Amino acid sequence: MFNMHEEVVEFNANIVPLVTIIMPFYNAGKHLRLAVKSIIKQSFTRWELILIDDGSTDNAHESISDIYDERIRFIRYYENKGLAFRLNQAIDLAYGKYCARMDSDDVSYPDRLKLQVEALECDKNLDLVAVHSVSIDDDNRFIGILHQSKSHNEISSHPWKGFRFPHPTWMGKTEWFRKYRYAYPAPYYCEDQELLLRSYKQSTFGTVPKVLFAYRKYKPKNYIKQFHIRLNMLCYRIKYFNENREFLYLVLSVVVFIALIITDLLFLINPFLYRKLKDIDMNNTGRALEWESIKNSIC
Repeated sequence: MFNMHEEVVEFNANIVPLVTIIMPFYNAGKHLRLAVKSIIKQSFTRWELILIDDGSTDNAHESISDIYDERIRFIRYYENKGLAFRLNQAIDLAYGKYCARMDSDDVSYPDRLKLQVEALECDKNLDLVAVHSVSIDDDNRFIGILHQSKSHNEISSHPWKGFRFPHPTWMGKTEWFRKYRYAYPAPYYCEDQELLLRSYKQSTFGTVPKVLFAYRKYKPKNYIKQFHIRLNMLCYRIKYFNENREFLYLVLSVVVFIALIITDLLFLINPFLYRKLKDIDMNNTGRALEWESIKNSIC
């Protein structure tokens, strides 16, 4: 199953996890340790963490070399294959009934896994659940609250525009991930949106209405990269809606793409518009204090 370039910490088969957290990383830098520790500090304990080093060159894995937990499986590759490839690989390796996503520079609040498991166990129709998030910067400082859709109908109401359903916060049925999988070769930095577009009609999504995650945002914003992401996703939407003969949605996808490009230009002219148009609540002292408390307890 593994090639000669892998280093593996074997999983303890005597512990049966309910949740598999999958965290591929590439040049994770200074944030990997905080991300891993936030999983170790979870109030829910029936988990395994699959860490896949996707050919990193920054030796970030050394920052967690002193962390030992028999629930952690570490796999190191010397070839970079990309996020979608490694996600599919981790899904195939998962022992858990549920798979949870997380990026190597984000932070899970202590009750994240517990409340997502409760949501999935209480509603057997749910395939995938996310959580609410705060945003933080490169120095772990609070930025604001990210608002998102809650019910499946809200999440899927505008497929031509995209799904407000943040990828790093997902937890879902492992069988769902194995059924739909991530597209490979992967669309440019939008593998999550492509997967949701392909699966939303046959699936049920939901959101735990509680802030349980810290999502990292970097500045300055790379608008060239963002343009390529938007263009790539537009191509996938046009292909999908054309194949399904949803021509109105196809036209709306083009209109939304043009509107987003205009919005990006406005952001370049006046960066302060970003806060309002992106629906980021910058004035929440309570959430900021909560984040500081959680960060300190994890560190």
